[in-house]
Amino acid sequence: MKNIYNKNILLILLALMLSCSDDFIEVASQDENSEEFFNSEADYQKALIGAYDLLQSTYLNVMLGEIASDNTLAGGESATDVPGIQEVDDMVHTPLNAQLRDIWNWMFAGVNRANFILEFQDKTDFSGKEGVIAQARFLRAYYYFELVKWFGDVPLAVDKRIQFGEQFSLERTSKEQIYAQMEEDLVFASANLPYVQNETGRITKGAAQALLGKVYLYQEKFSEAATVLEDLINNGPYALLTDYSTMFENDNENNIESVFEVQYTDKEGAGFGCLQCSEGNVAVGFNGIRNYSGPVFDSGFSFNVPTQEVVDAFEEGDIRLDTAILDIDAWAEANNASFSTGYEHTGYFNRKYIARKGDLNTGDANLTNPNNYRAIRFADVLLMAAEA
Repeated sequence: MKNIYNKNILLILLALMLSCSDDFIEVASQDENSEEFFNSEADYQKALIGAYDLLQSTYLNVMLGEIASDNTLAGGESATDVPGIQEVDDMVHTPLNAQLRDIWNWMFAGVNRANFILEFQDKTDFSGKEGVIAQARFLRAYYYFELVKWFGDVPLAVDKRIQFGEQFSLERTSKEQIYAQMEEDLVFASANLPYVQNETGRITKGAAQALLGKVYLYQEKFSEAATVLEDLINNGPYALLTDYSTMFENDNENNIESVFEVQYTDKEGAGFGCLQCSEGNVAVGFNGIRNYSGPVFDSGFSFNVPTQEVVDAFEEGDIRLDTAILDIDAWAEANNASFSTGYEHTGYFNRKYIARKGDLNTGDANLTNPNNYRAIRFADVLLMAAEA
């Protein structure tokens, strides 16, 4: 999957980083207000919030990544329901795939927003500025990590934005060079962030160390990975939950095992015309049980359904199985629930990330779910350290 796109056509929406507009005709200069911005800490914080915002779009990376593996099937209503998702399941990748295009565009939007801050990082000084820059550099590294994971060599922009029109002349940079930039960004972030932030959801030293360790592992730099991960294990404030069954529940978000979590809310939704505009976890609705009626859970579109093979991979008695995967037939019989079967129905759903009753779901109920994505857990850190 690393080198899916070789044509510049995939960069067409790249410059629309700061809005959801589809207007390609009148494009305002990104520099027209630069002299009136970044004149205070508040300006930098506003831009940083914008850079964080694209993290919520990574729901698609997670969902498609599972479907591309042997863990889940595309599902949905039919074989033609969201063709791009079906194509990923079939390992058919073309420049016309809307979902792969979205990953490309949204992750580069995140890169551009982080680079907007870094382009003007020297304009104004204020107390705590190093922490703001460190968060921006982590975000750039995170978005580039996703891009390299999906596409391999991609264009590299450092401390400057990709401007509208440049997408037609950009050249790819080797993934080795991009990994090197990620390392620089994450070393800086690790050195300039605390383990605990005042605001929940802010990037921490632990998140930077964990991602740095993962970047090292992807390059088979095992000794470097071991060093940074062991430091995190020994000095970070994290621990494993004593009750694994609570790990993915909405009322146990940002717990002691969570090293880095993508924050979602059910208070501000969007529509299918701008999925990246939703403040909710869109994947939760896509993963949900079709036409479900019953306790605890809510309905969804029945995509990303776990296979029998992944269920069988759990050892007998493994307590993680019932937390990770919902056996809908057994659940429906035990709880007098009903549902409809979708395409490629296996009888299983991703229990970690399906809708729960009681959520506000402002806007479209299937697109505004508050379930945070546990991007890096302390369990992941321990496993990475063992691999290193």
